[in-house]
Amino acid sequence: MKRVLAIDIGASSGRHIVGWIENGQWRTDEVYRFENGVVERDGHLVWDIDALLEHVKAGIAIARERYEIESLSIDTWGVDYVLLNGDETVYPVYAYRDHRTEAVIEKVHEKMPFSALYRRTGIQFQPFNTVYQLYADKKAGRLEAATGFLMIPEYLIYRLSGVKSHEYTNATTTGMVNAETGEYDPGIIEALDLPKQLFHQLQQPGTAIGLYEGVKVVLCATHDTGSAVEGIPMEGNEPYISSGTWSLLGVKTEKPITDEASERANWSNEGGVGYNRYQKNIMGMWLVNRLRAELCPEKPWSEITAEAEQSRFYETVDANAAAFLAPESMQAAFDAALEQKPQTAGDYFRCAYRSLALSYRQAIEELERNTGRTYDKLYIVGGGAKNGFLNRLTEQATGKQVIALPIEATALGNLNIQIEADNPSVT
Repeated sequence: MKRVLAIDIGASSGRHIVGWIENGQWRTDEVYRFENGVVERDGHLVWDIDALLEHVKAGIAIARERYEIESLSIDTWGVDYVLLNGDETVYPVYAYRDHRTEAVIEKVHEKMPFSALYRRTGIQFQPFNTVYQLYADKKAGRLEAATGFLMIPEYLIYRLSGVKSHEYTNATTTGMVNAETGEYDPGIIEALDLPKQLFHQLQQPGTAIGLYEGVKVVLCATHDTGSAVEGIPMEGNEPYISSGTWSLLGVKTEKPITDEASERANWSNEGGVGYNRYQKNIMGMWLVNRLRAELCPEKPWSEITAEAEQSRFYETVDANAAAFLAPESMQAAFDAALEQKPQTAGDYFRCAYRSLALSYRQAIEELERNTGRTYDKLYIVGGGAKNGFLNRLTEQATGKQVIALPIEATALGNLNIQIEADNPSVT
């Protein structure tokens, strides 16, 4: 029986899940889980990439002790990357929530206005998009010795297999892949005077690229949302929310939609497995996770949501406001955005959950206008799908039938791509 290993790493935790198909159904076993998070060093937010790699290897070792693994793949969040000088890692590995791009965004837009970037790539504006991070590296002189760069999952795969790969779905999160050609856009590279040797032809999910200790290494959709969409047992084509640190709300489309309405509403077009993902980033469970860390770190989520339901606090905030991206204090950020200060922890959480639900409604309304379609259902997967209170608020706000699937959709998509990969054995 073929068993494959999905290594799914998010911004706050990672997990190794072994999967196999038995009687036509997926069976899974989570064999390893570890915590992840940004680290502050020298005034910047960075990833401990070496610790991540050690966790990846440790989980693989445990999986192989329990099962005979035929293949493995890794998915992570998008946007972030590792610079290389030959085979040497260039440190630090910056995290997307670091503020280093703020000084260069305007300079990038002077060389290529955002409207031109959007027409080429269809990628929504976010201050942490890879295009701005790379230009910040250029201005800091970090690209002078760089011979290449790999997105985070590609880097981890490289350290396992010795093969440098460049996977399509994650590359689209850079804001540098042409929406029509599906390859890095030479016009953007030239306009920003970035080293051409950094950019290579992109590979599709399902490609087998090498071996790690005799186990085949396959590219899944290495951007975790790309894998999550592949893991949703969806009837027809309906909108989805991949609910984690971020809420990624979108729908599958045949082609990218890069018109003015999409640009104004800040919608993105990211790579899928044979389709386009027309979606929008919403701040997501980051809001409540940071509130919990400040207000009640030991309190179970069941008690938190019960208190939020009992609260009658009526104000809401713009969940997507820049003030909530990486504040020193999430509580203070809420206080500053509200006319009336919440009196209890339940007030803060009720405000956050209602604000998220309203942001989902706004996004659904934009989605239907921009695609010219109406939808009846909304699928929610990921950690946030377990929150019954937020699901009810979302159903009330959007008027859609919410189908909450508290499953490891990202890992299932990762596993699906591996099991369906039709590749010759790597020798």
